[in-house]
Amino acid sequence: MAAKAKQTCYEGSSVQSFQFYLEHSGEHEAILQCVHNILPGEFKRAGAGKSSLDVLGVGSGGGQVDVQMLTLLQSAFPAVPITADIVEGSSQLTDNFKALVAKTPNLQKIPFAWHIMNSEDYESQVKAKGDIKKFDFIHMIQMIYYVDDLASTIKFYHSLLKNNGILMIIIEAEKGGWDTLWKTYKKELCVDAITEYRSSGQVIACLKSQGLKYEEHVIPNSFDITECFNPSSQTGQLLLNFMTAKDHFYESFTPEIRAGMLDLLRNKCSAEKDGRILFNSNLSCILIHA
Repeated sequence: MAAKAKQTCYEGSSVQSFQFYLEHSGEHEAILQCVHNILPGEFKRAGAGKSSLDVLGVGSGGGQVDVQMLTLLQSAFPAVPITADIVEGSSQLTDNFKALVAKTPNLQKIPFAWHIMNSEDYESQVKAKGDIKKFDFIHMIQMIYYVDDLASTIKFYHSLLKNNGILMIIIEAEKGGWDTLWKTYKKELCVDAITEYRSSGQVIACLKSQGLKYEEHVIPNSFDITECFNPSSQTGQLLLNFMTAKDHFYESFTPEIRAGMLDLLRNKCSAEKDGRILFNSNLSCILIHA
């Protein structure tokens, strides 16, 4: 889960923490496998007969997943011009994304509009301008934790879809490891950038209440947290920092809370296999239709 400390976007040390997590969790690989399985068919349906295609990424981070999705869209419609608008609060990650675009030849043809701001500020800006750009594909990957009002955010972005458009939300799965950890220790963890932890259950309840058509695809994933139970392991400490959105796990909680969290991580959030402890980090990919 995209955890951050005391701010609503990744800058400074939290960028390093995020990159460290990605290297150890296999999360992007799991998301990309899902994207490659599901999106080609969805893109063909959404883009059929259109003379241009517009994409909006909200909380795109360093762009690793966006680059793959835009490439898939180009493959589906090689002769159709594509535009990409990117909303990302972190200037550091936006710079990483721009660098990735610069070395990806097929993306040179796509005009990018960069909005370095959070989702709420983008929404305010769009509403203030009144000249509202609509999109064929909008994606929000691992960012719905940070919005103030889930229902109004979904309603707003759904309203930006063109005919046959798709809104894709990827979020931690209900009853997965993240859901169990963050809901059990809500009082200790939901204090900085994330004030209300959400998983796929909250998103789906919201979609149902708004009467929106959706389908859900499970993205299976797990990663090795064995090192988290060795207090002298730096890898373990860095993973615990990220998983609890703290700069220093061991200094941030009382000994009782730490022990409780570690017990929960081992016994309720993970499975043991060949002597290794594998954290359940299943995700949910929710496709919402216009």
